[in-house]
Amino acid sequence: MHGKRGNLALGKRGWWGYPATMPYEWTDTPQGARRLSLWPYRSLPRRGFVVFIGATAALIALPLVAVLGSVVFWGLLPFLAGTIAAIWYFLQRSYRDGEILEELEITPERVTLTRHNPRSPNQSWQANPYWVTVEIHARGGPVENYLTLKGGDREVEIGAFLSAPERAELHPDLIAALRVGQG
Repeated sequence: MHGKRGNLALGKRGWWGYPATMPYEWTDTPQGARRLSLWPYRSLPRRGFVVFIGATAALIALPLVAVLGSVVFWGLLPFLAGTIAAIWYFLQRSYRDGEILEELEITPERVTLTRHNPRSPNQSWQANPYWVTVEIHARGGPVENYLTLKGGDREVEIGAFLSAPERAELHPDLIAALRVGQG
């Protein structure tokens, strides 16, 4: 499973021809650990952002052509420029908020889950891999297919930002990786 990325092998295509992969990746570290990196799905990639802003600016500027050279042009221009600036700002903020990263590292001695938050301190959880279990709560959790790791006296959620089908697809991968980690 070295470098396995979600369902990339299925050959599905997403928006604008980008590969439609699950937002996670398994890698092997040089020290022999298995690492899972999870991130939120981005429906608007950076290239799409540039095209969207350009198209929006062009469509908003189109009515200005009719009033070029008049006082009305100068009256409308600040509002239209403010609209583009607001769209730019809020899309950039959405990108920053989506910079969440969860990393699960599985070694024979320890399982470590670290959540890197964009605007708050990192959160970390550790347990002995022998006692760690993966549970999916199809119903009854806060969300459908609520995915948790339980070790010792704590139970932590993994992949909170994933959709229900993505959590369901990740579940068997987690179980298999923990079996290998448990020896």
